[in-house]
Amino acid sequence: MVLDRVNSPEDLKQLSLEELQALAEEIRSEIIRVTAQNGGHLASSLGAVELILALHRVFHSPKDRILFDVGHQAYAHKLVTGRKDRFHTLRQEGGISGFTKVSESEHDAITAGHASTSLAQALGMALARDLLGEDYHVVAVIGDGALTGGMALAALNKIGELQKRMLIILNDNEMSISENVGALNKYFKELQIRKWVQDMEKLGRSVLERISPQLFGLVDRAKEAAKLILHQENPFYAWGLRYIGPVDGHDLKGLMHILEHLKALEGPTLLHVVTKKGKGYKVAEADPIYWHGPPGFDPKKPEKVSKGYSWSQAFGDAVTELAHREPRLFVITPAMREGSGLVRYSLEHPERYLDVGICEDVAVTTAAGLALRGMKPIVAIYSTFLQRAYDQVIHDVAIENLPVVFAIDRAGIVGADGATHHGVFDIAYLRTVPNLQIAAPKDALELRAMLQKALELGGPVAIRYPRDNVERAPEGVWPEIPWGKWEVVKEGTEVYILAFGKTLRYALEAAGDDPRVGVVNARFLKPLDREMLRELARYKLLTVEDHQRMGGFGSAVLEALNEMGLKPEVKVLGLPDRFFEHGTIPSLHRQAGIDAEGIRKALAEMGLALVHERA
Repeated sequence: MVLDRVNSPEDLKQLSLEELQALAEEIRSEIIRVTAQNGGHLASSLGAVELILALHRVFHSPKDRILFDVGHQAYAHKLVTGRKDRFHTLRQEGGISGFTKVSESEHDAITAGHASTSLAQALGMALARDLLGEDYHVVAVIGDGALTGGMALAALNKIGELQKRMLIILNDNEMSISENVGALNKYFKELQIRKWVQDMEKLGRSVLERISPQLFGLVDRAKEAAKLILHQENPFYAWGLRYIGPVDGHDLKGLMHILEHLKALEGPTLLHVVTKKGKGYKVAEADPIYWHGPPGFDPKKPEKVSKGYSWSQAFGDAVTELAHREPRLFVITPAMREGSGLVRYSLEHPERYLDVGICEDVAVTTAAGLALRGMKPIVAIYSTFLQRAYDQVIHDVAIENLPVVFAIDRAGIVGADGATHHGVFDIAYLRTVPNLQIAAPKDALELRAMLQKALELGGPVAIRYPRDNVERAPEGVWPEIPWGKWEVVKEGTEVYILAFGKTLRYALEAAGDDPRVGVVNARFLKPLDREMLRELARYKLLTVEDHQRMGGFGSAVLEALNEMGLKPEVKVLGLPDRFFEHGTIPSLHRQAGIDAEGIRKALAEMGLALVHERA
């Protein structure tokens, strides 16, 4: 196998074109094999194989810096940069990350997990290079989905102004996770069928077959000759970028040829590369949405696997039904229709559904505009991505107490995606915001009750729920719960566990049938149920949450007790002050000490060795 001979990018430079093409197929087979076992980002990585091989053949990593936006398309990069022997540990606890990670390899230029960050970091690297008098190439690989992000567009604006030498590879596969949306996406689709583009492509190919000195003269002449067209039809020209393409992203020979020539150009250049998401694996090519990040599967008989009924689906079903009853309900997602369980909603209520692309800030501020004119918007967003719109939550929603509901999916530890995706900061950064209320349901019925009530309350409400499966709620059933009131689910005589969100099941498991240990579903964090908390202050209290301990639910309880002048013995369980890497959710919860075993240990430290432990 050719892959056996590749231990670093430099080894690629010794291979013939035929060997590189064979290597591409071997890499695809290895990606399929490992993602079949571990899950992972399959379709995006399959689509970028030739592009990555061409980049590493032409450039010299790690001296040259190659940045992969998001990083979920970089599995081939990992395989040719000294990690093939560990590739089977992909996304496993103690193994290599599913994204690029600076601390994992000198070849990973950035740590990434969120989209649209690569261009700003590439600009920073180019500035540092020139200021320090160093000489290396900076190459940023960004997808057409990530390029819709405001951060990427803002960086392009500055890149065009400063004119630093750098290469931007636009990996255009017409997909992010869901189908791409927006004017720029429409432009890319139309661009590939424009006659002037096809004519320029033919001309460029004929020239590239000749010797390189003629290329550079043509670039200048073509640029001047095409100005009248480019400034009208090519947005990159307006940004001050040299635009080349579109080119076939699976043509290894052509890619290497053009990259060799582009290395010598000054200023910022954008190479538009067209690829096929899922390339080389028929099922992934046919359905790149499902195969973007599938769970484990049989590579010989790949079939869609039911992941069970998730909290995301429970949310999607609930808002779909609610929208039939509430004509002002409007749902917004930042490019996560499938992930947020909104496929059904988008089909049944298309006129009250909006996908803004990878623009979390736009999602929140658009919701504010809807709310200002009488609508009842719900922003369906992952906890980790809401971080990217914190200013908008405060400035555009909370200050005027607007009725926007934040449905915060993937709250808490999320597992194999690791530190960039764990939703463990939202309580701390949201509970300090005036007017904003925070709740966490114990099951799908409570989720329904909270959504229904949140639409009635007015003002911003955040409802957080985990990445997990949940028992399906009966369709058409809409229970009512008293807003801001906790629920005692098990009485106790000595200590009460106050569990927020997902940790309730751990609390019940730890308490067992011990009569001394009570359990409370502390489903409202803001407002806290101070009336019940005052009553419970006669007992020892143990709080537990799937969130950073600092600034979380336990901190809120301690603050409330202090304000009421109450001083019971309180122990707070939550995530310690560090980032958690990738692993299974139960394992990471065990490491953090917030699972049933951790709760029992905490109770023992409070003087309660549990009955079933002593038996």
